Amino acid sequence: MKTTEKTFRPDIRPGATVRVHQKITEMNTKGENKERIQVFEGVVFARKHGSEIGAGITVRRISEGVGVEKVYPLFSPLITKIEVLKQGVVRRAKLAYLRDPNKKLKDSRKK
Repeated sequence: MKTTEKTFRPDIRPGATVRVHQKITEMNTKGENKERIQVFEGVVFARKHGSEIGAGITVRRISEGVGVEKVYPLFSPLITKIEVLKQGVVRRAKLAYLRDPNKKLKDSRKK
């Protein structure tokens, strides 16, 4: 596969709950390389660069009370599969309000 070819990815938009399968290469104590698939499930926080080759998504989840964000290039050969579990209804392109749910959104109409 050439690096300029795009692989098929489902329509992923902010607010979607996705499961990203990523290929991880590890080295064991004997020095042998071992590959495994790591799954990261969370909410799509942002999508950047549309449908370009350099497009990417930011996925966020809460792990043991701490927020974890990972940025995935959509067309990376290390991403084996992206499953869209459900699509949430959002009105913003970047969901920064998910970082601190206690903080209120600024309303530009109030004076």
